[in-house]
Amino acid sequence: MIPLPLDELEGLGEVAGDGHVTGLHIDSRRAGPGDLFVAIRGGRDFVADARARGAATLVPDDEFGAMAAIGRLLRDRTAARIVGVTGSTGKTSTKDILAALCAPVVRTVATEGSYNAELGVPLTLGRLEPDTELCIVEMGMRGAGQIAELCEIARPDAGVITAVGPVHLELVGSVEAVARTKAELVASLPPGGVAVVPDARDLDPYLRDDLDVRRVGLVDVELRDDGAHVAFAGRRIRFPLGSRHQAQNALTALTTYEGLGLPLDRLEESAASVRLSPWRGEELDLPGGGFVVNDAYNANPTSMEAALRHLAERGGGRRRVAVLGGMAELGAHAERHHREIAELAAELGIEVLAVGELARAYGGDAWVPDAAAALAAARELVRPGDAVLVKASRAVALEGIAPALANGSS
Repeated sequence: MIPLPLDELEGLGEVAGDGHVTGLHIDSRRAGPGDLFVAIRGGRDFVADARARGAATLVPDDEFGAMAAIGRLLRDRTAARIVGVTGSTGKTSTKDILAALCAPVVRTVATEGSYNAELGVPLTLGRLEPDTELCIVEMGMRGAGQIAELCEIARPDAGVITAVGPVHLELVGSVEAVARTKAELVASLPPGGVAVVPDARDLDPYLRDDLDVRRVGLVDVELRDDGAHVAFAGRRIRFPLGSRHQAQNALTALTTYEGLGLPLDRLEESAASVRLSPWRGEELDLPGGGFVVNDAYNANPTSMEAALRHLAERGGGRRRVAVLGGMAELGAHAERHHREIAELAAELGIEVLAVGELARAYGGDAWVPDAAAALAAARELVRPGDAVLVKASRAVALEGIAPALANGSS
């Protein structure tokens, strides 16, 4: 981390330690000499542990306010370009792909996993080093104004909106409101900044003439045994990705990379190193030539449709089974969107095992109340040679089902 004098934290809470710190953590187990441990929520119970490990500590008066203030201090000290990434779907995968493309040519840090909100953005800035040249910051939102607040901390030079779709409807009410909220990232950019957006009209009212706007159209991809070959800049670049929607994320990352003015001659090498965060379309082998796709990190109508279409395409002549949990935060629109997903599954010839209360709206072939029951039911349902998808909103906790089916554990 960029060195941060502890005396600049005075007024944020109770500070213990001397000199400066070069690391930022909210998990005392990760803190050590030279680090700052900020006691967030239950972290107050672990202050003594952090101090015993040699870390300085901050017990904040205002937890989120203190983290935001630390983030601003670190942002003030860096010359790195900051890229903000948000979107209804694909933001974590796009961030992962972009980081892999950039790391070989500029000193790059990026958000870990999906740690993308009030705590995650300052922690990402806490990974900045004095020589960092590029910082990729994922930004999530749960309501209007949150992206703007995160941008006030990170002050991005470039902004990426991966997609606009029906997510967080319970909180913002409509897809139009989702577009308006995501566009807070565009509004935060300085004149001359780069804005990478989908080639759709949702965001047109929020684009500015003083920005370098780069639109991302539908991906031209060939899905082969060795990965996704994405058309870009007059060639095809191979990514170790297996689905059309992940190839779309790759195209967004490529467009951003080009918009940053980075050299195109090393893209093939960099693309081959891409690794996505866990539970985002990871494919595992099943007996009899079958496979199971672990896409259990999250779900909304757009990502659910993409995953089902991928299962149908990838599954070929195999029997196809989807273990689907509910899609959260859809509010009054929930029943309609669940019903539409059920209709799509039927159209594609996919059998559905629905999991959890929200998933009752799928109707479908079978229903179970929770993840434990889903695993037992899936063991009975899945046969050798099947093509299987596991997907749900994060709260349903289905991430263990795919590996359990693949390795035969309980």
